[in-house]
Amino acid sequence: MKKIHIVGIIIIAVAIGVIVYSLGSNASYANFSEAISNPDTEYHVVGKLNKIIPVNYDPKINADECSFFMTDNNGLEKKVVLHKSVPQDFQKSEQIVVIGKMQGADFHANDILMKCPSKYNDGKPQI
Repeated sequence: MKKIHIVGIIIIAVAIGVIVYSLGSNASYANFSEAISNPDTEYHVVGKLNKIIPVNYDPKINADECSFFMTDNNGLEKKVVLHKSVPQDFQKSEQIVVIGKMQGADFHANDILMKCPSKYNDGKPQI
């Protein structure tokens, strides 16, 4: 076989591996109720931060863990334990997506996505 054929086969094998891995690791969007009923499955849960209850983050104890309360789009509120430091402008976020699994009564997230208020809203308040 020529070297170009071997390289082509290796590239195809790597591409197939990447596709299989990406299909297997896709988490689906759900609410806390569905995450509770399937604790072994990773989900994206969309909701809003409860700004009345303070975010619990103490970098002296554990810099890679914070906890807060979040209400999903169905109105169910759960404690979320984020295994990362608090993201910048976290308190200003309009909507958040936590990615993780239920463990006991808490949702343990390994990643978070935030929708921050837009500065391009023509001076009109967002509803």
